[in-house]
This record gives sequence, C-alpha cells and structure tokens, in this order.
Amino acid sequence: MTLVSPAKAGTETASAPPRRRTAGRATGLVASVGVLLAIAAASIAIGAKPIPLDQVWHGLFHYTGSDTDVVIRDVRLPRTILGLLVGAGLGLAGAVIQALTRNPLADPGLLGLNAGASAAVVSAISFLGVTSLTGYVWFAFLGTAVVSVLVYALGGSRSATPVRLALAGTAVYAALYGYVNAVQLLDSAALDKMRFWTVGSLASANMTVVRQVTPFLLIGAVLALALGRSLNAVALGDDTARALGTNLNRTRALSMAAVTLLCGAATAACGPIAFVGLIVPHLVRAITGPDMRWILPYAAVLSPVLLLGSDVLGRLVTRPAELQVGIVTTFIGGPLFIYLVRRRRMAQL
Repeated sequence: MTLVSPAKAGTETASAPPRRRTAGRATGLVASVGVLLAIAAASIAIGAKPIPLDQVWHGLFHYTGSDTDVVIRDVRLPRTILGLLVGAGLGLAGAVIQALTRNPLADPGLLGLNAGASAAVVSAISFLGVTSLTGYVWFAFLGTAVVSVLVYALGGSRSATPVRLALAGTAVYAALYGYVNAVQLLDSAALDKMRFWTVGSLASANMTVVRQVTPFLLIGAVLALALGRSLNAVALGDDTARALGTNLNRTRALSMAAVTLLCGAATAACGPIAFVGLIVPHLVRAITGPDMRWILPYAAVLSPVLLLGSDVLGRLVTRPAELQVGIVTTFIGGPLFIYLVRRRRMAQL
C-alpha cells in the first residue's frame, strides 16, 4: 500500500476540480468548432437555388466555370468566409466591451462605433458619390476609428472609467444617428443606397471585400485574445486590478484598439448587425464562467455559428428570395435577450 501524506492528498483534491473544469471547457470548445464547421458546410450547400451535394463538391474542388460552379465558388464560398470572419469579430468585440465597461448588456453600439460607421458611409454616399461596397468598407472603418478615439478622449483618456466610456459612447451615438437621419431625409438617393447596407447583410460578399477586411479582423482578434488575463483583472475593479499589477490605461487603450479593428471591419463589410456581439458573450459566460481567457475563444467560435445559422435560415424561409441576416438576428436575438435579462444569474459578469 502506498501512503500519501495529508498535505499532498489535500493538494491533489483541491487541484482536481480546476483540472476537470479546464478539461470540460476544452471539450466544449472543440465541440463548438465542430458545430461551426457543420454550419459553414450548410452555408455553402444551402441557398435560394437548390444544388445537389455532388455539384456542391464539384464546384468547390473541380471548378470548371459552369453556372453551378460560379454560384458555389464565387457567391456562397465568399459569403461563408465573410460570415465566419465577421461573426468572430463581432463576438470578440462584444466580449471585450462587456469586460471593459463591466456591463454584461454592452455591445459595440454602446460605444457609438456602429453610429460612426453609419455616419461615415452616409457622408461618402451623399457628398462624395461613393456607390460601391468596396468604397463603403474604407469609409465605415475610418468612421469607426475616429469615433473610438473620440469616445476614449471624451471618456477621460488616461482617467477613463467604464461609466465614462459608456456615457461618452451613448452621447456620440445619439448625435451621429441624428446626423445620419438628417442626411437621409435631405438626400433621398442616400436613403435608397443606405437602406440595404444598414439592414446588415452578407448577400453582397465577394473575395475583394474578404481580402480587404481580413487583415484588420485577424490583428484585432489576436489583440483581443492576448488581453484575456488583463481583462480578468479589470473585471475585479480598478483598485484590485492595480494591486495585481495591471496597467489599466494600457489595457483600456489596447481594448479600444481591438474593438475598433474588429467592429470597424465587421460593420464596414456587412453593415451594422445587431445582437451577435451582445447575445453570444452573454451565453458563453453561462458556460465558461467569468474567465475571459475562455470567454473570448468561445465567443470567436460561437458567434459565427449564430451569424451563419441566421443567414442560412434567411435563405430558406423566403425561398427563392431571401431575408437579410441582420433582420434574422434581430428576430432571434430580441426574445433571447429578454429571456437572458430576466435570468439574473446569467445577466451578471
């Protein structure tokens, strides 16, 4: 019989539950990746036009230029890739904002970032005559970047706090959307061109847009994932975070940079899509607990599941036409959000 000292036995007993939790989280993350791959495959295979699976496979790996191959390779594949990238970007941005503001009901709109993108796009349409989606991308990203700097400055810059950032973002949001509405009322052409973009859609996706936004989304994702440990400290309060050695100013500045890259590129490519950055981090927190080192990767995987799943559903419910993904996420997210808010345990950080 092997004897184990009481101290060692106590250590093994105490360390077992954390190891089991880590293994459970890792298993859940792998399963989430499997679900994401299945949804991505469905996004390529399912559309307004029914295509047999063998032709889907042929279009992906044996491209000959037929009409079916063009639909698969040049329409559905870029749409799916963009949905994966944008969904991950929105999920990560929402998780970072919720941790940064210590507000579990926060999303990119709370800091006025969507409003900045919309204001830049409507200005480009009305005053500069920009009409292409590739043109919208750069103006939307520029608008998001300018607003993020403005909100950070109004929130106190080095003395910024979660409350100040939220108040500054709300004020900027209200002012910019007032401007957007005014321009649209005065310029009917701008209203017509903005209508499709503001709904939020993946329908106009192409590889040019994918290539334009991918670098920003990848850099933002790496930066957000690297901030997990620091955001854990921020969630404990400023005094505790400082006591743990966290540089609050640097963490907030880097978080704003990550959110700007993620939200700016995602909104530029598809327009403002509601609820993805709000709902998914909220759901993930119920699975992983408050540890941002797990919330962030889970949000990056499960947010595209919601976005692509909504996009596929939008193609099916009104076939042969389609319902834009921004409308579907609103229909899904609204009731789900009300349910989550009513459950106090899930609505807390």
